[in-house]
Amino acid sequence: MIDIIRKTLQGYTFIDLFAGLGGFRLALESFGARCVYSNEWDIPVQKVYAENFGDTPEGDITKVDEYSIPDHDILCAGFPCQAFSISGKQRGFEDSRGTLFFDVARIVKAKKPKVVFLENVKNFATHDNGRTLDVVRRTMEELGYTFYQRVLNSVDYGVPQKRERIYMICFRNDLNIDNFSYPKPFKLKRHVEDFLLDDEDVVKHLYVSRPDTYMSDIKDDKYSDKPIRLGTVNKGGQGERIYSTKGIAVTLSAYGGGVFAKTGGYLINGKTRRLHPRECARIMGFPDTYKICSNANQAYKQFGNSVVIDVLQLITEQIGLSLEGK
Repeated sequence: MIDIIRKTLQGYTFIDLFAGLGGFRLALESFGARCVYSNEWDIPVQKVYAENFGDTPEGDITKVDEYSIPDHDILCAGFPCQAFSISGKQRGFEDSRGTLFFDVARIVKAKKPKVVFLENVKNFATHDNGRTLDVVRRTMEELGYTFYQRVLNSVDYGVPQKRERIYMICFRNDLNIDNFSYPKPFKLKRHVEDFLLDDEDVVKHLYVSRPDTYMSDIKDDKYSDKPIRLGTVNKGGQGERIYSTKGIAVTLSAYGGGVFAKTGGYLINGKTRRLHPRECARIMGFPDTYKICSNANQAYKQFGNSVVIDVLQLITEQIGLSLEGK
């Protein structure tokens, strides 16, 4: 089946909007599709993207002429969640003005790609009592697309991290695609311990030993598809919780404080530490060949904002099946 999907997508081109570290690009390129344009405004992220892919994304999408963007088959965008000031007017495309989604919409309107592949935070599905998602749906339908959406959790797709995101897939109406389905969940077989670095010298600076560490009496000997909390530091707030590596990772975050900020703490070799940026990269699906930012704080932020490549690949497979013969 993979060969059939790869054969279908090999001739396809795509653009990478709000590109971040290039998670969409890695996912689609793994099936032979070719990126013809990228856009990302964050300069440190641009540099990492350029180091890995050989081209620097264009910045500030609000100033880009949509007609200057190359023609493409698939538009990918992990656009930021913004409030839509719609006041119940239900005007679709017009209601999206003033948000970054509008820039996606105007490019779709100008270029009419076959597929639009969008990703956002879970709360996007219910934001403003569902009206924000309705604007996106109406806009895409107004532009001539069928609209699919579903919230998926990466832990249901082989990745030991609780990371729920909404994935929106849109097919141009003239393709007459009515058979798209999201990938089916499957049992988790890997846990945090399978993603850890072996070299203690690389991670030794991450270990934390504090007198205000409190461990529970939970035995760290069983695997789980949920985070297993073993203890806390200080008052046990966000970034102050200690978990087992036999469970899954808490959601990697771009922001937040605490001694285990952005990754959570884990009991490893009898000691507690947060994850290394390379371990975060692995849990997000990035290969070890991927070059990460040398500034650790930037790297944590970048991976906390990124997409889970494994989930994108599984969705891309389903897109490829729907496009076969089109």
